[in-house]
Amino acid sequence: MEVVILPSPDEVCGRAARIVARLVREKSRAVLGLCTGETPKPVYAELIRLHRDEGLDFSQVTTFNLDEYVGLDAQHPASYRRYMAEHFFDHVRVARAHVPDGGANDIAAACRDYEEAIVRAGGIDLQLLGIGADGHIAFNEPSSSLGSRTRVKTLTERTLALLQARGESVPQHVITMGIGTILDARRCVLLAFGESKASAIARMVEGPLTAMVPASALQLHPRATVLVDETAASKLELADYYREVERNKPSWQRED
Repeated sequence: MEVVILPSPDEVCGRAARIVARLVREKSRAVLGLCTGETPKPVYAELIRLHRDEGLDFSQVTTFNLDEYVGLDAQHPASYRRYMAEHFFDHVRVARAHVPDGGANDIAAACRDYEEAIVRAGGIDLQLLGIGADGHIAFNEPSSSLGSRTRVKTLTERTLALLQARGESVPQHVITMGIGTILDARRCVLLAFGESKASAIARMVEGPLTAMVPASALQLHPRATVLVDETAASKLELADYYREVERNKPSWQRED
């Protein structure tokens, strides 16, 4: 696992956007795994700017989102399909955009179909991720199987309370990519900033591999990059080592 500590949230999001942009420039038919929430909004804003000002072309790109609420119409203010439209899809016009179908009559079948669609697309090249304060990724709450696939999950009271504190009144059930699905991506890039994420980052990076910290499964991934600001990195025991590694990267490894 590569840990990159950057001075500010803006630099975290800027680095993430440059990683995505480099992939899309090198592989026009890239398959991107996308996430939602507050954390990636500046990433999408920068990608839109690169599209508008520098011609970054998403017209052949395929995307798969991590999750969606069960029972919400695509136009519902809290739906992730609407979030993606507002913050990305309406601005760059990707070739094929996939979001789990939370309104499906047969949710189990919709989950299987989602997994099959990822396989048909050739797998995910790069998966963007955030992390919850309890260490969850996507909506894989603590105790989720590390080999799980796209399925229905029940949100914890803690997660619901955090969502409601942001003004989101949402269902308790979601469709989410599983941890096994996420680990199948050829590269994972996780973003975190702020003091509220410091404990989760430390447990994910330096704690034991455990289903109680679902994001710790990224320790198993051959190419997982964790981008954090100084406050999110504040509880990492080996923070100085991660900084030293970043400073001394060979030129061919640099992405800044």
